[in-house]
Amino acid sequence: MMIKHIRTIIDKEWAEVFKNRMVLFTIIFMPMIFTILPLVMLYVMGEAVGDMSGGTADVPQAFLAACGGLSGMECLQIYMVNEFLILFMLIPVIIPVTIAAYSIVGEKTTHTLEPLLATPISTVELLAGKSLAAAIPAILVSWLAFGIFLLALPLIGVSRGVRAYIGGPIWLLGVLVAGPLMAVASVNFALYISSRVNDPRVAEQISMVIMVPILGLLFAQLAGLIVISVAVMLIIILLLALIDVGMIYLGVRIFQRETILTRWK
Repeated sequence: MMIKHIRTIIDKEWAEVFKNRMVLFTIIFMPMIFTILPLVMLYVMGEAVGDMSGGTADVPQAFLAACGGLSGMECLQIYMVNEFLILFMLIPVIIPVTIAAYSIVGEKTTHTLEPLLATPISTVELLAGKSLAAAIPAILVSWLAFGIFLLALPLIGVSRGVRAYIGGPIWLLGVLVAGPLMAVASVNFALYISSRVNDPRVAEQISMVIMVPILGLLFAQLAGLIVISVAVMLIIILLLALIDVGMIYLGVRIFQRETILTRWK
């Protein structure tokens, strides 16, 4: 029965969400840009410079160990494309915010939340359905974008060594594991904000705060303050899992369906 209730909420959310052109634009356009940009960069680097032994001049010493026996240019390509790993991980964070932020407060403004809260669906089922409805499309789109990115690499002449690194454990852990965990955190944070404000636009703007720590990781990597390795990625995944558990528990505790309508005017 619980699964049936959750599935009903998911179907209802998707029926409404995919009517929104802005959501569809975000789902299609942003992953496309995040996929094309690193491909263009790798292609330009490959065309502009061949194999150059001094290519590691701009690569932090801490990153050189990841290059192994690769050439200087290949090492530089790996270092540069690594910056886009964070962008691929951002896809399942940005997309669900728009959906989840509207999920509660949007239904309040359209007067469709009252009958939903009056049903025998539990708070856990309600939040689980809305969370999955927002997270699943974002996760699937991010995986699809990454798959297209991998398939396009040999077409633009990227070397086997660079392709092996991008298809290796760091990227796979980041896109396939850390990305979905980030999506869960993003969705739950957006649902929490959505249940506390009165305007869908305010809910979406505040929910974007969840991107700040991720952008901080990107800037730290650009500045050479941190080098993402398998060990670092596993630590990130562990922290994200703990954060997700805490946010899910907190979300269920603070969602007061009996009073949420009376607090809003």
